[in-house]
Amino acid sequence: MSTQKFQAVRGMNDILPDQSGAWAFLETTLRRWLALYGYSEVRSPVLEPTGLFVRSIGEVTDIVEKEMYTFVDSLNGESLTLRPEATASCVRLAVQHNLLYAGPQRLWYMGPMFRHERPQKGRYRQFHQCGAEALGFAGPDADAELILMTARLWEMLGLKEVSLEINTIGSLECRQQHRRKLVEYFGQHVELLDEDSKRRLHTNPLRILDSKNPALSDLIEGAPRLMDALDDASAEHFESLQALLQAAGLQYRINPRLVRGLDYYNATVFEWVTPLLGAQSTICGGGRYDGLVEQLGGKPTPACGFAMGMERLLAVLQETRTEPLPEPGPDVYVVHQGEAAQQAAFLAADQVRSAGFAAVLHCGGGSFKSQLKRADASRAAYAMILGEDEVRAGQVSLKPLRGQGEQKTVSLAQAIQLLRT
Repeated sequence: MSTQKFQAVRGMNDILPDQSGAWAFLETTLRRWLALYGYSEVRSPVLEPTGLFVRSIGEVTDIVEKEMYTFVDSLNGESLTLRPEATASCVRLAVQHNLLYAGPQRLWYMGPMFRHERPQKGRYRQFHQCGAEALGFAGPDADAELILMTARLWEMLGLKEVSLEINTIGSLECRQQHRRKLVEYFGQHVELLDEDSKRRLHTNPLRILDSKNPALSDLIEGAPRLMDALDDASAEHFESLQALLQAAGLQYRINPRLVRGLDYYNATVFEWVTPLLGAQSTICGGGRYDGLVEQLGGKPTPACGFAMGMERLLAVLQETRTEPLPEPGPDVYVVHQGEAAQQAAFLAADQVRSAGFAAVLHCGGGSFKSQLKRADASRAAYAMILGEDEVRAGQVSLKPLRGQGEQKTVSLAQAIQLLRT
């Protein structure tokens, strides 16, 4: 009988033991950071009705047209999609469970997303995002808080070489007026457009501004600017946002071509970018989406939020932090030799755990030398050694494996006390 060696799906990566410590560090930091601002966690399914994303993200977007993992459930014929982003899921959740009847909500999520893209550094087919959604807040102060929140996170993580870009895409009326100007402008240069841009010209011309095709950069640079078509309310909102950011001392750059890739955005849009990831320069993006709650069946509700790619954050952290990211390891690795010592080691490891410390008990036998090599490889802080001499004396030997310190032979209770100091 032949055997088949399986591998993970291309672009969907395993997280191995030597990587999980960095992930745990990031996740713990994110949870602590979001708690500082009063955000509550929500968890939505990774599978949603396909229509949820088509309606919210927009039919004429790369995500809906080319990147969604969509299939028909053979049991009931329903079209389902692995979530490519989580704002739509978060809003669906809030509407379905009537969360907004209790007033404005600050919600956050963390988990895997799925897009069928060409895998490269910082871009994967299964990737992880952490995001926050502020539902029911209309003013620029909510936009500013989200942006200042992310600035604080970079400080907490020790993240370097990131910069903020902001823009406004105004109201629906502004965009409709701007759309007509874009159609006219790009229509005059249709021979210079690539196939994607030609297709979008009469369906979603604003997305041409977000094209990553370098051959279009000069043409896009000369396009009419939405900033010049803002109504008074949109201009005032954007000016107030800038005033709040300036008062907080936060540096930013206005990027008039920043539009984001999802149709539900309006007014404020922003991105945090870095030069350290090549083409995938955005590590966090967001903005305002005041029409989405109503579009998904709720009452008219202002809203804004952001999402950040966790793989990209970790990649930047690994390149810029002066201190290495933490690696997982137990507090104690218990080594032993002899039948009596093995029995005592089981009890000792259990008492160490009862005291609140992580303990790994060596299994499989072997000499003290080989076991101590295993202890060191485990990244444990201490080796706890039990041999015949220790068992007869009712003691254990505690050997530091990291940093300075001498091996000490003491009672188990004293050893636990030493772990506390």
